[in-house]
Amino acid sequence: MSTDTEELKARLKKLNSRATQAKMDLHDLSEELPTNWEMILQVAQRCHEAHAMLMDARKAAVAAGV
Repeated sequence: MSTDTEELKARLKKLNSRATQAKMDLHDLSEELPTNWEMILQVAQRCHEAHAMLMDARKAAVAAGV
């Protein structure tokens, strides 16, 4: 396995973990509402960015044949 492939797989794993954590943070926030309602946009933005980065990395992996 090439180093590039290994790096891409490691990046996917890291981004997947980050996206999963962001999803859980958003879920937890929603269950606590109305407490911390001021954080909705910040947490949602972080979740959106994490998933956008993951989707881009998945597309790159498919293009690279990983």
